[in-house]
Amino acid sequence: MKIAEIRIMRGPNYWSVKHPKIVVLKLDMEKFAGVLTTQIPDFAQRLEDMFPGMVLHRSTEGQEGGYLKRVREEGVPLSNVVEHVALELQTLGGMESGFGRSYPAPQPGFEYVVFSYQEEKAGDYAAHAAIKVVTALAYDQPYDIEPDVEELHEIREDEHIGPSTYSIVSEAVARGIPYIRLNKSSLIQLGYGVHQKRIQATMTCRTAAFAVEIAGDKNATKEMLHEAGVPVPRGETVYSLDELKEAIDFLGFPIVTKPLDGNHGKGAGINLKTWDEAVAGFEAAQKYSDAVIVEQFIEGFDFRLLVVNKKFIAAAKRTPAMVIGDGTSTVQQLVDKVNSDPRRGVGHEKVLTRIAIDNDSYSILEKKGYTLDTVLGQGEELFLKSTANLSTGGTATDVTDLIDPYNVLMAERIAGTIGLDICGIDVVTSDIAIPLPEARGAVIEVNAAPGFRMHVAPTEGLPRNVAEPVIEMLFPDNCPSRIPIIAITGTNGKTTTTRLIAHMVKSCGYQVGFTTTDGIYIQDKMLEKGDTTGSKSAEFVLRDPTVNFAVLECARGGMLRAGLGFQQCDIGIVTNVAEDHMGLRDIYTLEDMARVKSVVPKSVSKDGYAILNADDDNVYNMAKELECKVAFFSMDENNPRILKHVAKGGLAAVFENGFISIFKNTYKIRVDRVADIPLTFGGRAKFNIENVLAATLAGYISRFEISEIKTALRTFIPSASKTPGRMNLFKFPTFEVLVDYAHNPAGMKGIADFLQNVDARTRVGIVAGVGDRRDEDFVELGKMAAQMFDEIIIRSDKDLRGRTADEIYNKIIEGIEQVDPNKTYKIINQEMVAIAYALEHAERNSFITIFSEDIPEAIKMIENFKVIQDRRVMVD
Repeated sequence: MKIAEIRIMRGPNYWSVKHPKIVVLKLDMEKFAGVLTTQIPDFAQRLEDMFPGMVLHRSTEGQEGGYLKRVREEGVPLSNVVEHVALELQTLGGMESGFGRSYPAPQPGFEYVVFSYQEEKAGDYAAHAAIKVVTALAYDQPYDIEPDVEELHEIREDEHIGPSTYSIVSEAVARGIPYIRLNKSSLIQLGYGVHQKRIQATMTCRTAAFAVEIAGDKNATKEMLHEAGVPVPRGETVYSLDELKEAIDFLGFPIVTKPLDGNHGKGAGINLKTWDEAVAGFEAAQKYSDAVIVEQFIEGFDFRLLVVNKKFIAAAKRTPAMVIGDGTSTVQQLVDKVNSDPRRGVGHEKVLTRIAIDNDSYSILEKKGYTLDTVLGQGEELFLKSTANLSTGGTATDVTDLIDPYNVLMAERIAGTIGLDICGIDVVTSDIAIPLPEARGAVIEVNAAPGFRMHVAPTEGLPRNVAEPVIEMLFPDNCPSRIPIIAITGTNGKTTTTRLIAHMVKSCGYQVGFTTTDGIYIQDKMLEKGDTTGSKSAEFVLRDPTVNFAVLECARGGMLRAGLGFQQCDIGIVTNVAEDHMGLRDIYTLEDMARVKSVVPKSVSKDGYAILNADDDNVYNMAKELECKVAFFSMDENNPRILKHVAKGGLAAVFENGFISIFKNTYKIRVDRVADIPLTFGGRAKFNIENVLAATLAGYISRFEISEIKTALRTFIPSASKTPGRMNLFKFPTFEVLVDYAHNPAGMKGIADFLQNVDARTRVGIVAGVGDRRDEDFVELGKMAAQMFDEIIIRSDKDLRGRTADEIYNKIIEGIEQVDPNKTYKIINQEMVAIAYALEHAERNSFITIFSEDIPEAIKMIENFKVIQDRRVMVD
């Protein structure tokens, strides 16, 4: 059993629209093809012994524990076990996912396994580990899963966003605000385009840099708070042991030492009572800062007060990691008992962190004359950390409802004084319910980017949704977070439709970003060149801070490779479904192809519209599975599907009586005459009329005025610069040349229909077969070329994709000769040489059609040739 192919989906995809983050495995089952778990002795028991938590996995009927029962009694394919093991490994690694499927692949002996992930790297690791585990189980070989679980824990700590960031992101998602993770740390974009806001941990794009700098300088912070009448400990900043001694002579013991610009308790020494302890604390602090703050130690409990957007939000009492003796257990045994709490995990994976014995812990034990083997008396409390951070095993108790109004006002004043939009204030006092001066407490520290974990998941007390005020601060009063997204897919016409809609959107005053098969454009400027129709290209547009409208071409390759680059769009268009790249990535039928294309309309928001081609059965049938609104377009005004849809109050666009018209209820809105729309070439390019219909509906649904739509249609002039490779027509004095990217039968048929309306004595075609097509596709290409052209030039693509040129040529010629054994054809390998030959030998009143692979170079050659021809005419 081995992996034949692995794909990581990052957005809505062919396998699941509702579960965008999934791993897709194609397994070669080898000798385990068709083998069920009941056919392997004791397999179920070994599985349960290795993964006792799998008892929680449900059966297909939803019965808890039902999965192991199926494995034991009914038998399941080993591919299905791989799915469940991959999910369980992630759960053990602190990343519960929960969604999975397995089913046969088209090829005998192969299986598909699909399962969800939280972190991409973890999903990939779990896939490979699951196969090793199931193989070992099948052969009854020993296998230790602990190294895999530890690795997954490490991946989680490295890759997963922290609990504070996660709480903000979760609140945003709950409000329908999209997000994009901008790096592997905690830098997150909330919202799209011009409406985006950014956070990193709990710092936001509104957090003032100067405020962060002040909070990081503890001495400056203390001076500002003292001047504002806030109780703070007395202290000095020292740089040497001599200065440390002078400070202690002034302050007296006990003291606190901490680095001047430290954070999260790093390098802090608490309640130091002797010179030796003070020296050790000084040296620990200097690991983080040359300047060390020495302060009087304030007796009391550690509290954290949280202020967001100038308002007090929550308070928590923090207790350092500790154990309580029972008279019989050693310190190590007590730590192990505390760590067995199911709420404790590695790092931030759970609400509490396991206590790790480190140098700080050993130092505390040494001061008390204890070791890990010391038995603590009944009820004896032993603190194992000098700070109360949750990340080192501390606990938190919510005290929000207990805090005195004086302390609330003080916290809000502190946040305003320092200038932080999100401010964590560390206070030491005997009782937070008493005003700080009366309790002889003090403000110890002010934190930029304070942790939220203690508030959203306290050990005791009420959880507080402290992320809510953050989101309300960033997106107040229903401030928009999204930009309109129109997504276009289909076998043919999607690039032209994308460009036409982008032109229309720009004409209506928007700053548009769009993606196509030739590049990414921001406000009509190409920023990335190439086939940019995948998820990363979509994200490129949605990340751009200048864009307020996105038009995204979505090709099958991108959807099968990684899914869409967005969770929802406002309008999803499917132009058509036809045979293209059949057999690649296990897409063998038109029905399979339609399922791929249907990902776009299935991703439309419930209030949005899917725009579907009513003349295409596979596209029309997509409407049955949609939850959004649907609008249809058709080249036939009497199409029964259109009439039925409109009779029910639906929306449609139709080519009727020479016009582009919108049908709405019983009304007919004529937008413009087709003959006056340049893209249709006077109505001769019928496939472009379909594209215009789809674009017109998109404009109407986007609430553009009919006059604006009409103007956009008339000002979109097809040309080599505006629509490269899409019906680029060049007129020479005695002949014409058409350059088009059509590379499948449906695209060629559209050109064939156009050529029927072309008045030419000789029709010449330059064609090529793409190497990743089937033999029958090459034959069909030859047959179509023979029907379309009087003379044929067969060329070769640069990338033959595993084929030889002769293989492709022979099949194309086979198709030509099936139609007309006497048809004239010539083989010229290189595209530019073939074009040059056709241009130099062009007869009067001929029409040359070039199906090009390298559009820019082909256009450049034709334009240069035209300049030379024009000069000759002038000379003559």
